[in-house]
Amino acid sequence: MTTRDHDGLADELAAWLEGLGLADQLEAAGLPSYVRGADGAAHWREPATGEPLTAERLVELDAVLRSTGEDPAHGVPIALVRLRRDARVRAELLDGGWTDYAGVAGLRGVSLNAARFAVHKAAERRTLLLVQHEGAILVPTFQLDGSGEVREELLTVLEPLLAAVDPWRAWIWLTTPAGLLGGAVPHEAARDPEEQPVVQRAAIALAERARASAR
Repeated sequence: MTTRDHDGLADELAAWLEGLGLADQLEAAGLPSYVRGADGAAHWREPATGEPLTAERLVELDAVLRSTGEDPAHGVPIALVRLRRDARVRAELLDGGWTDYAGVAGLRGVSLNAARFAVHKAAERRTLLLVQHEGAILVPTFQLDGSGEVREELLTVLEPLLAAVDPWRAWIWLTTPAGLLGGAVPHEAARDPEEQPVVQRAAIALAERARASAR
């Protein structure tokens, strides 16, 4: 590949990702990323070292990002799309979808220390979902009833999920339409006694898939 070809592919790949709104997801995915120079050209860098991307690595990256779909010219990097979606959902969940130790204490009518102890004991048993964010511990509120206790129908759903799935992934899956449930929102579907076992099986299937992909 000549220098001109390399520069052309670098700019073409960057423009394609910008057009899809996915350029900001490269670093989160552990992929090479780029910066625009004063001349507007895209300068690609390796994620670990910051070294310029070689021509061979640039071609490889282009192939990987366009590998989904029958026509590479119109392929969409699904992993980046998923990361963008997850970032959007995270922002929505953080906007009022959680409480803290004090909030749990208030709902349960107990002291702050008692709430903190109970919350962490439940998390150890995988019967309560906790999420770490910017040094704080968040308690997603969808899983709590009016008295601050974990909804009983979610106990057998949370356990397999929390044994294998990242807490953020569990929070997102439980609160957004799930393909394994025909588009139903898992925590809402679990309120129906007839659907609760279906949600539990879907949670187990998701956990098994997560374990398989980690091997």
